[in-house]
Amino acid sequence: MKKLLLFFFSLYSFALLAQTKVSGVVIDEAGIPVAFANIIFKGSSEGTITNDDGVFYMESDNTYETLQVSFVGYETKDIFLDKKVNYEMKVVLAEGGEQLKEVVVYFGKQSKKNNPAIDILRKIWERKRSNGVKHYKQYNYDKYEKVEFDLNTIDSALIKSKIFKGLEFVFQDLDTSRITGKTYLPIFLNETFSKVYGDNLKGEEKEELLGTKNSGFSNNQALTAFVEDLYSDYDIYNNYLKFFDKSFTSPLSKTGIDVYNYVLADSSFIDNKWCYNIIYYPRRKNELTFKGNFWVNDSTYAIKKINLEVTKSANINWVKEIYIEQDFEVVNDSVFLLKRDYMLSDFSLNKKEESKGVYGKRTTVYNNYVFDEYKDPKFYKNLSNQFNSGIVEQDSIFWKNNRLEALNKDESGVYKLLDTLRTVPKFKSIYNIASILGSGYVEIDKWNLDLGNIYSVFGYNEAEGIRTRLGARTYFGQNDPWRIEAYTAYGFDDHKFKHGISGKFLLDKKSRLIVSGGNRRDIEQLGLSLTATTDVLGRSVASSSLVSVGSNDRLTNINLSTFQIEAEPLNNLVFKVGGSLRSLSSALPDAFSLDYLDPESPTGISSELKQFDFNTTLIYTPGKRTIGYGVERRNINDNYSTLFLSYTKGVKDFLESDFDYEKIQFSYTQPWQIGGFGRLLSTVELGKTFGEVPLGLLNVIPGNQTLFSIYGTFPNLDFYEFVTDTYASVHLEQNFNGRIFSRIPIIKKWNLREIIGLRGVWGDLSDENILINSPTNIPLQAPNSKMYWEYSFGVGNIFKILRIDFNFRGNYLESPEARPFSVTGSFGFNF
Repeated sequence: MKKLLLFFFSLYSFALLAQTKVSGVVIDEAGIPVAFANIIFKGSSEGTITNDDGVFYMESDNTYETLQVSFVGYETKDIFLDKKVNYEMKVVLAEGGEQLKEVVVYFGKQSKKNNPAIDILRKIWERKRSNGVKHYKQYNYDKYEKVEFDLNTIDSALIKSKIFKGLEFVFQDLDTSRITGKTYLPIFLNETFSKVYGDNLKGEEKEELLGTKNSGFSNNQALTAFVEDLYSDYDIYNNYLKFFDKSFTSPLSKTGIDVYNYVLADSSFIDNKWCYNIIYYPRRKNELTFKGNFWVNDSTYAIKKINLEVTKSANINWVKEIYIEQDFEVVNDSVFLLKRDYMLSDFSLNKKEESKGVYGKRTTVYNNYVFDEYKDPKFYKNLSNQFNSGIVEQDSIFWKNNRLEALNKDESGVYKLLDTLRTVPKFKSIYNIASILGSGYVEIDKWNLDLGNIYSVFGYNEAEGIRTRLGARTYFGQNDPWRIEAYTAYGFDDHKFKHGISGKFLLDKKSRLIVSGGNRRDIEQLGLSLTATTDVLGRSVASSSLVSVGSNDRLTNINLSTFQIEAEPLNNLVFKVGGSLRSLSSALPDAFSLDYLDPESPTGISSELKQFDFNTTLIYTPGKRTIGYGVERRNINDNYSTLFLSYTKGVKDFLESDFDYEKIQFSYTQPWQIGGFGRLLSTVELGKTFGEVPLGLLNVIPGNQTLFSIYGTFPNLDFYEFVTDTYASVHLEQNFNGRIFSRIPIIKKWNLREIIGLRGVWGDLSDENILINSPTNIPLQAPNSKMYWEYSFGVGNIFKILRIDFNFRGNYLESPEARPFSVTGSFGFNF
């Protein structure tokens, strides 16, 4: 995220369009800022709320003469606006508020009992399923969306800085945000137009993308995927709204009365509908909540207008502001439909008012609703991912006819600005550096080649010592129908070169028929997962660990060749069929042996395994969204489940293969958003191997001797401590996102996040498999007398980037080398 923010600091544009602008601070008679005060242009429904410091900014395309400021417990104050632009106003509210007409105002911390605002809220809960498109059997509508990124808080010092020398032309026109009042420069704009169909009786929905238009860094797949994940759809009537992988309590939630204060503040006609105005603000700081207000109809209890603003104290990183507006239109006397949705996020390295950052803005407009138009069930089947269609950008005539909201002057200028910037050498250099840091690859355009990954150039392990690696891949564009990737590595202790090469070819876009294959000859730390990998370029962090616990010397020489065919006949349902040939031997035979009994060997013992396997795999990922339609796609969300089923058949004597055996494996991973209690990640794995096989073909319970927290492993197990041919394991990890720490006075301002983990595994190893592996120099045992289990307590978001886990071993402590306790950690830029 930090890299992305640094990447955006390169450019900027300005034009005053609004007719009325106001900004300032609201304080009480003692000079203390009044947070969450209501600011409104008198006689309108256009308003905002002061932030935690009492500061406000608001503008309108209309001309108003009076600003009204109010808050519970204070007298309402009307301020005459003698000019169109009134900045740095200082509004002092006197205590002793008056009762508004037709509503009752409650003072101080709002009671949950006898509060008319909460009575209205309960009626909203009762009616929410009968409002919107859910009121009808079927529906379809047009959907237009534009996503924009802007650099903000531009001042003269930034304009004159060295980084923008030669790029001064981008500052010729700067605009001001109507939400924050900050100057900004648009640098990225993406438009889409689609048709949405739904059937409430069958629970089906389909979106057909009809056109796209990109500016800015449109060929940067990482940025585009980030934007798509950032602005996922949400429904304000849901109990929780997911933004930045976190669940915020909706002000319309049934649990809202536990985290929000509600005040019935006003009532008025809006579009000929009598509505109540309710102000809400959080009861406690540091929780994932909003402040704002909404207008609700007095008969249908449907929302007419709502705005939501995340409080600065909310436990979220790199985001200073989140502001949301939604407007609904009245279709008839009983149904309100979403008409316009606007969301603004202010990304910044810190939350200081003067800090520079990047705006991310999404505007979605809905129109041409049609209801109860039946579609055959086949219409919704085989739902193609909207980003797989490969639709080319539409021309200006298409957008003239389908753009549901006109671009303003600054948005229109983005296309021209970026075309110009692409010709400026300095801008291209800045872009290239940021792109390298973000993707890990150095682009060589004239060769259609990327060099990298730069983050895997250096490594270390006990077999190779210091290790260097250089790699490259073909890259003609983000939607390449084929891609070849290769690397070479060298170990300075074993004085050996290693290599890997793979190729993927997309033969059919509709079914995503892909043929792939490759070869890898390298040193690897096997046993980091229960499912064996056939990725010829993959490499675990444990294979190049600079710091490890105990003797990290159980490394394996691997020579792996693979061939595979895969297809995706239904969205997110992937079938794979292939074969692999691998040779395994110990990289440090004195410390770690893969020896097994072999009657055909002159000595009766073999130290190297050669095996051909035939494998079929089914992977189902419901809810997964991807971007791109080439041979490689990028995921744009992580809140989907994964079901994995694999059958492996070992074929003896084919290509000199050593063993006949069969293996069945199943895993199910599911993330759970548990309302305001954060996110639970769960994984269940089951497996069985049929036949007598050596250690290299058994299922090693994944230990972890590194200092890194690796989900799916057992951090208090050494590598190969438990080996099985039959197993069942479960992993649970709950991230409370600071819900507990936010209630502890001393540490609540630190925005720490608490994580707890629980994991266990049962496994068995047959007498036959123990016998065949008797020559190995490591003890073979399985957790069959009782389930092995561990638990952990973690603290995340330390300095916004560090997580530390304290791991405890639950049993099997008899071994003198058993590790009852360990500390692991990880780094990352997370929201």
